[in-house]
Amino acid sequence: MHQHTYTTHVRRMLADMYTPVSVYMRLRDIYPQSALMESSDYHDSNNSRSFIAINPVGNVSISHGKAICTFPDGTTTTKDVTNEYKADIAINEFIQHFSVEGEEKSVCGLYGYTSFNAVRYFENIDVKDTTMDKNDAPDMMYIFFRDVIVFDHFNNTMTIVSLGSEADIDNILRLINRTNVNPYDFHPVGETTSPLTDDEHKANIRRGIQHCLRGDVFQIVLSRRFCQKYEGDDFKLYRALRSINPSPYLFYFDLGGFRLFGSS
Repeated sequence: MHQHTYTTHVRRMLADMYTPVSVYMRLRDIYPQSALMESSDYHDSNNSRSFIAINPVGNVSISHGKAICTFPDGTTTTKDVTNEYKADIAINEFIQHFSVEGEEKSVCGLYGYTSFNAVRYFENIDVKDTTMDKNDAPDMMYIFFRDVIVFDHFNNTMTIVSLGSEADIDNILRLINRTNVNPYDFHPVGETTSPLTDDEHKANIRRGIQHCLRGDVFQIVLSRRFCQKYEGDDFKLYRALRSINPSPYLFYFDLGGFRLFGSS
C-alpha cells in the first residue's frame, strides 16, 4: 500500500472580522469541490466549531454498488461492494493511505456525507438504484482535503491548517481578505408541487396513529416532500434556508457536477 505522508502548517488568528459564510464566499469560486460545515452553537466549547475545506487531494465514493477511490497521484481503484467487502471497509482502507503529522493533525481527515440510500450497504433493505441523467450524486462520498479552515466560535479564533506550505497559507489569507465577492442570485421557477396529495398525507398520519396504538412503534416521524424548481446560485439558496432553519449543524458541499446542502 502506497502511503501519502504530510506535515501540517498552521496559522491561527482572531476571527472577529470573519464568518464561515463570508470566508467561504471569497474562496468558493477559486477552489472548486469545496465544503462548508457550520455549527450554530456558539455557547458550548465542545461543539462550537465550523469548518471550510478546500483543495481536495483524494476521495472515496460509494455509488451503484461500487467503491471508487482516487488518490493524490491520480490513480483510481474500483471495487464491488459486497457482504464481505462493505462500504465501511472501503472507506477505512482509503484513509489508511494517508499519514499526517504535526499540530492540529486531527482536523485533517475525511469530510463528506452519507445519503439515505446508503442504508442498503449496512442493512438488508432493498433500495431502488436509480441513475440520474444529471447530478447523479454518489450514495456516500468522503474527501481528503489539503487545506482546512477551522472557526472556533467559543474562543473567537480562525485557524488555517494546510498540508501544503506556509506560502499556501499566505495565498489563502490573501484571498480571504479580498474585497470583490460575487453574490449571485436565485429565484423560484413555476409552482410548488408535492408527490403526495393532502388526502394521501392525512391517510399516512391515520395509519401511523394506528401503528402507535397497536404498540408496533412508540414514535413515527412522517414527512411530506414539497418540490420547487429554481434558477440561480445554490449557495444563495443555502443561505436563505439557514436563516430560517434552527438546526445546530449545517453543511454545503460543492462537488463539481453536483451540490449538496442540508442540516442535522
